[in-house]
Amino acid sequence: QVQLVESGGGLVQAGGSLRLSCAASGRTFSDYVMGWFRQAPGKERESVATISGSGGIITYAESVKGRFAISRDNTKNTVYLQMNNLKPEDTAVYYCAAGRNIVLMLSAGSWGQGTQVTVSS
Repeated sequence: QVQLVESGGGLVQAGGSLRLSCAASGRTFSDYVMGWFRQAPGKERESVATISGSGGIITYAESVKGRFAISRDNTKNTVYLQMNNLKPEDTAVYYCAAGRNIVLMLSAGSWGQGTQVTVSS
C-alpha cells in the first residue's frame, strides 16, 4: 500500500480557488489510480475526480466539471486537485485515495487523513 498526505485546504470565498495536493510514498506511484473524494457534514462520501496511472484517463463528478481539474506528477509522486470558481456547496473534507484500479481503490485502497475546504458565501 501507499501512504498519502493531503495538503492545501483552507477557507476561501465563493468564486475563489484552491489547489489541493496529495503526496504519496511507499510503492510505485504510477501503478496506482488516484482519486479525490469529499464528504460534507451529514452527507455520504462522494467521488470528485479520478485519474489513471499515466494520467490519460480522467473522470469528474458532474457537479465539478468545468471548475475542477485533477492532475498528477509521477516524478514527484503527487496528485493535485485545482479547484476554481468554488461554491459554498463544495465545503467538505477532501480525501485523496489510491488503488490498483477504481474498484480496489474504493474497497481496499489507501486513504489520506483528509483536508478541510470551507467556502464562504
